[in-house]
Amino acid sequence: MPLRVGLLTAAHLHVGGYAAACKSHPDVELIGMWDDEPVRAHEFLQGRDIPFIASLDEIISKVDAVVITSENMRHAELAVIAAEAGKHILCEKPLAATEEHGQLILDAAAKAGVKLMTAFPCRFSPAFQNLKRRVANGDIGPIRAICATNRGRCPFGWFVNPELSGGGALIDHVVHVTDLLRDLLGEEPIRVQAQTGNNVYGKEWEDTAMLTIEFGSGIFATLDSSWSRPSSYHTWGDVTMNVVGENGVIELDMFGQSVQRYAAGSITHSSNGYGADLDALMVDDFVRACLDDRPLVVTGFDGMQAARVALAGYQSVKTGQPVAVAV
Repeated sequence: MPLRVGLLTAAHLHVGGYAAACKSHPDVELIGMWDDEPVRAHEFLQGRDIPFIASLDEIISKVDAVVITSENMRHAELAVIAAEAGKHILCEKPLAATEEHGQLILDAAAKAGVKLMTAFPCRFSPAFQNLKRRVANGDIGPIRAICATNRGRCPFGWFVNPELSGGGALIDHVVHVTDLLRDLLGEEPIRVQAQTGNNVYGKEWEDTAMLTIEFGSGIFATLDSSWSRPSSYHTWGDVTMNVVGENGVIELDMFGQSVQRYAAGSITHSSNGYGADLDALMVDDFVRACLDDRPLVVTGFDGMQAARVALAGYQSVKTGQPVAVAV
């Protein structure tokens, strides 16, 4: 029997990749999409051959699992509804934009005994997996520090409305790399020092964010998680990591596998990526975990730990001091 999946809203930019991965998966039946903004849903669904289901109760009753791609501040509401109905959950990052929301999601999933995955496709990157293998093999010796980025283009819309997003560039982009750092180092961040600004767009929300993340072993990482890339930038982001060891350095450029096309008379260019489809790899792990009742590669706990680093970053901005990461 295939896994019956429903999409909960078209709010997030990543829903297209997840929808495509579900439609192409041999063991998934994509039942449809629900959205409390039908116009938004119909615009997204045009040409995709995915039904629109007007009732949240109806779509929940028809599926085994949901993919939550709503605004950040609605994750908890939808995740709790799905969990209480016994449905597995793949939730867009950040898992939660407040500690309270995160605990609601974790508790509901645990009580219901459902699978809860945070959408961290970067964890499935072959480049990142190769980095992990080389570090584990001792190719550069013990790690001393990491310089990382996840800069991108500002998505605007609800992303710049803190009542819906929970913040700006910091909450949006910190969590991806934080998850990679936790997985690579096998330990939790203990302290965060952060600075933010509105230096690119000059609005009330932060578009620039710089963090220093400390780990209990003494390793520290710097992270630029700004919306500093122009609209013409060739990718949505630029996840990079320079991993400094005692005996060498490994440089990761997660989206470096691409062909650039420049056209005469144009001030922009296009980029065609090649290699692994990270969304498809992530969705496959979620599907296999649900159907075969096996552990997830990325969990809700992973999502909340990454979110806690971002939340500590906001507290650091307020106080001007390093802040301990909640556990």
